Parts: sequence; C-alpha cells; structure tokens
Amino acid sequence: MTKLGYYLGQRSVNKSEVARKTGLTKARMNELTLRETSKLRAEELYLIALAINVKPTEMLEEMYHDLTLIEEG
Repeated sequence: MTKLGYYLGQRSVNKSEVARKTGLTKARMNELTLRETSKLRAEELYLIALAINVKPTEMLEEMYHDLTLIEEG
C-alpha cells in the first residue's frame, strides 16, 4: 500500500466516491493507493484533497513528513 493508500485508509475514505468527485478512474485510484511504484501527480493530490475536504498542504505534510534534505559536509 502507498502513503496515499494509508492516508485515505486512516480516514475511511471511499475511493470510488473520490474517483467520482475528481474525475480520476477507479483504476487510477487503485494504482495510486496500492502500487508503490505509482507516481502521484500534483494535480491529482490537489483534486483528492478537495474531494475529502482537507488542505493539500496538510495532506503532503502528513504523507511525507519523513522526508529530509541531504546534509552537506
């Protein structure tokens, strides 16, 4: 499962409903939530955030809080 899949699962979000609201296909939603190699595009994240009534920045921060910059030196 992907970070998006975990994020939506924690909130008991219905992926079919999100697909309907965003115009994304159910197949694309499954890919984004189940396939680790899938790439979430910014516009997809934005539409999903709108569909579930959260701020896109909050979604990003929660899903990717573990990322850090490479330290120089």
